[in-house]
Amino acid sequence: MTVIVLANCPAGLRGFLTRWLLEISPGVFLGSPSARIRDILWDEVRTYSGRGRALLAHSTDNEQGFTFRTHDHTWHPTDHEGLTLLHRPATPQEPGPAPTTPAAPNRPPQQGWSKAAKRRKSRGRR
Repeated sequence: MTVIVLANCPAGLRGFLTRWLLEISPGVFLGSPSARIRDILWDEVRTYSGRGRALLAHSTDNEQGFTFRTHDHTWHPTDHEGLTLLHRPATPQEPGPAPTTPAAPNRPPQQGWSKAAKRRKSRGRR
């Protein structure tokens, strides 16, 4: 099984992939091509994706049962003790003033019924 996910790629590339794979949702392609065809398709995706991003996931003979490759994606596959995980880089905090939030006073929460519950009770609802 092979899954290719495209984001922000040319329409011609999507049309090209529909020759071998089924487009089950916009930019999501699913199929069972041979390994040779899958590698050729991935090379074409990397060549013609332009400014877009692409992700290829396919079944294989390992502990997870699948593997994946990325192209122009901020998340990168990394091997962690035999498992392939996606490494998501931390976004650096932009310097500037801290967000202003009103300071909550340190008092305990109010006890009893809420105003909405009191209104419902006075109307006869339960």
